[in-house]
Amino acid sequence: MDAPKTTPAPESKLHFLDYWRIIRIRKTVILAVFLLVVLTTTAVTFILPESYCSTVRIEVGKDNPDIAPLLLNLPQQQTFDPYFIQTEFEKIRSTRVLHAVIKDLSLNKAWAKRYGTEEDLKTSETYQMLLKQIDLRQSRNTSLIEIRAYSEDKKEAAEIANKIAEVYQESRLEQKRKMSREGIKVLQAEMDEQTKKVEAVQREVDKLRNQYKISDVGEGAFMTTLEPETVRNIERDRIAAEGNHVQFDTLLKELKKKSRQELRHTIPTAFKDEHLDRHLSELATAEQRYAMLIKDYSEDHPDVERVVSLIATLNKQIETRLDGVLDGLEVTVATRKEVAEDLAKKLTDAKAADAENMKNYRPYFVAKRDLETQQRIRDSIILRILQETVDEKLPKTTLVTVIDAAEEAMRPVRPNIPLNLSLGVIVGLIMGFGLAFFIEYLDTSVKTIDDVERSLQAPVLGVIPQNVGSLIDEGPDSPHAEAYRVLRTNVMFSRKDTNLNSLTVVSGGAGEGKSTTIFNLSVVFAQNGHRVLLVDSDLRRPSLHKMLNVSNSVGLTNYLLRQNSLEEVIQTTSIPTLHFMPSGKLPSSSLGVLNSAQMREFIQTAKARYDFVFFDSPPIMGVSDASILASEVDMSLLVIQYRKYPQVMTVRAKQMVEKVGGLLLGVVLNNINISQDSYYYYYSGYYYDYYSKRDEEDKTAKNNGESKKPAGDRASVDLKPKY
Repeated sequence: MDAPKTTPAPESKLHFLDYWRIIRIRKTVILAVFLLVVLTTTAVTFILPESYCSTVRIEVGKDNPDIAPLLLNLPQQQTFDPYFIQTEFEKIRSTRVLHAVIKDLSLNKAWAKRYGTEEDLKTSETYQMLLKQIDLRQSRNTSLIEIRAYSEDKKEAAEIANKIAEVYQESRLEQKRKMSREGIKVLQAEMDEQTKKVEAVQREVDKLRNQYKISDVGEGAFMTTLEPETVRNIERDRIAAEGNHVQFDTLLKELKKKSRQELRHTIPTAFKDEHLDRHLSELATAEQRYAMLIKDYSEDHPDVERVVSLIATLNKQIETRLDGVLDGLEVTVATRKEVAEDLAKKLTDAKAADAENMKNYRPYFVAKRDLETQQRIRDSIILRILQETVDEKLPKTTLVTVIDAAEEAMRPVRPNIPLNLSLGVIVGLIMGFGLAFFIEYLDTSVKTIDDVERSLQAPVLGVIPQNVGSLIDEGPDSPHAEAYRVLRTNVMFSRKDTNLNSLTVVSGGAGEGKSTTIFNLSVVFAQNGHRVLLVDSDLRRPSLHKMLNVSNSVGLTNYLLRQNSLEEVIQTTSIPTLHFMPSGKLPSSSLGVLNSAQMREFIQTAKARYDFVFFDSPPIMGVSDASILASEVDMSLLVIQYRKYPQVMTVRAKQMVEKVGGLLLGVVLNNINISQDSYYYYYSGYYYDYYSKRDEEDKTAKNNGESKKPAGDRASVDLKPKY
């Protein structure tokens, strides 16, 4: 028959109560760690010697002088350096600074005397000790550095702090001066070398000038010789002559296109000629005179004739002059053309000569340019030497400025008792809680019902409290009995067939409470009126006979080996409906007696005679008997002790039951501490409160003299053979 299915428990997030449950369970660990840390902190705090602290504040600047350097009119742009302050911290801690402090204050001798050594301490040893007694900090959002010195002597603390600031200031100034001196020395050597180069190049230039008889004019980029200048002048004259030729040639061609009458009007405007202008002016005057006379006289009049003769003479002179102007323009055009052609020829010859000269002069100009370059380099070096020499002498007090000098402290700063104790309390709590939760994390045992249902996929049928004894001794009104009654009810309802009436209890390991669980469960069934047979089938380590205080000399093994009858091995108990069969003595030659036909026959016989038959068994992980019983009986219960074995073992135990074909009804969680673990209070706590109140009422009634018959007469155990 298939085992009852259970719905997988959902993955739930941890609640505050889960953390509180862990704290309550592990409170001993938390308290122990807390007290250990607090007591240790307190002891160390009061053992430590008192220490004083003195602080000097200094301002640290970049490597700039107090005034602007020479030849630099604008202030230098300081770029942000995120590592500047940290770099200065390391410089202050360096041996160059602290060794000087140790020497100036004679700390080797002073501390050797303090620590009781006969010889002076080594500087390296004192340096390591001094490093531990200073602390460097940066004032927030400033370039100020706080140098804190700690010492058992408050005067010594102030002296150390001030001396560190003083030595650090001198160290930076000296380092800057040394860098400048070294730089100037290198520049001076480079200048001497550069001067030699300039002199060598100058000799080469003079040699080439004399060799090629070069007459250069200008300096630098404008340096040149006379030949290029001559070419430029000829080119300029040629261009001017060519322009004049084109101008007069064009004028002559245009004038030749005009008529004689048009020339009289054009030439005076295009070409200035005094004679032609005068003739034209006289002709105009004569024509005006002729017009005035012709009005009063005839053509034959002497005055008119003279004017006409004058006009004819003037026209002849004008025509002659026009021809002269045209002829003169032709001569001018020819002359201009010859001049332009001559200049073009001269230009070609000059260019050829200049090209030839430039080819010959090239080494000279290369040497001349090299000379200028070397001279500029030398001048730059000289200028830089001058600048560095002056800058070295400039004051640099802004490199390190002492803002606040260290003073002797009024009271010690170490140990800080309130702070140390507060930290001890905080650290103790943190370590205690951390260790508790870490142990809980490492603990893979079963802790909650959710753990069981999630890992085993099986229902939890019962939750059994701690310190449960025999219910026969405790009585039916015991608060423990209610937990078993809940288990009995869940077992009854978990059966899917009323014919299933044989049951065994198994567990993964020893000591999980199988025997107590099967014993009390049989008692509860018997108290409910069922005829019950309890069989101690744990043949390896039988224990049920001890709970009933009977002999184990005759029992199950005797019956299976056909040594005694069934009636001879079954005993009665104080509960009429509860019968008990001990295990009997197991011969070493009969270890496999449970896996026999006699055992299967016995189970069927017992099931027929009793309403329920309960079998105790050994741990299923240890021997094969438990697996055999699980396969032969109708039902099985898996007992898991709270926080004892890993979940892997319980999962393996369940798998072994299912592997042999057993029917696992569910799981019983055993040995739960209800008072510590509030998670299980809702399962069993109510009954504890209820029965504890009844016990108090019984005591009160007894003290008042009232007689009250105790519930469930707890008679002494009287066992005897049934037959």
